[in-house]
Amino acid sequence: MSVNVEMVKCACNDCVCVVSTSNAVEAEGRIFCGDNCATHHQESAGCNHAGCPCNG
Repeated sequence: MSVNVEMVKCACNDCVCVVSTSNAVEAEGRIFCGDNCATHHQESAGCNHAGCPCNG
């Protein structure tokens, strides 16, 4: 039996975002909600998604 996962939690520890696998950013074999989380917040803290307390 195969299972297709369509929504996953962002791999960033602080992030609470759940992202569609088709819209996700994949880096280091993990799935992130956006480029900022995927680059470990090199540009700035947070993921810029409303209501998310992510600080990187």
